[in-house]
Amino acid sequence: MIDTGSAGPLTGLKVVEFTGIGPGPHVAMLLADMGAEVVRIERAGTQVLNPVVERGRHRVAVDLKIEEGKSFCREALRHADVLVEGYRPGVMERLGLGPEVLLADNPRLIFARMTGWGQEGPLAKAAGHDINYIAITGALAAVGRAG
Repeated sequence: MIDTGSAGPLTGLKVVEFTGIGPGPHVAMLLADMGAEVVRIERAGTQVLNPVVERGRHRVAVDLKIEEGKSFCREALRHADVLVEGYRPGVMERLGLGPEVLLADNPRLIFARMTGWGQEGPLAKAAGHDINYIAITGALAAVGRAG
């Protein structure tokens, strides 16, 4: 983890991050910048794609498909204040790490979910990226040539 040299207003806040790309890593970066201790859970062999956005965190490689990996995460989350999660709806539940399970372990845990289209609805299971949001609102029509 990079030491920024300042304590910040969130010093003492413990955050566990389960994200890939998009708003999740950005939120975790901002929390770390403000002093929170952020632990990013990732697959083994994951490379830092954007060192600016991925700064200020501890990184832990965990296999979430085996019991030892899930147990490790549940134990870490028993002591955490915030979970930042950016997977598609249902992924954390399939892993045994959904809100019902984790809030039973730690009732004060803030479960922050960041999905493109929300947890329910016709696009909930679809990947969401900024270009999709711009297109579906019609704003993309103003850019470029017709056709």
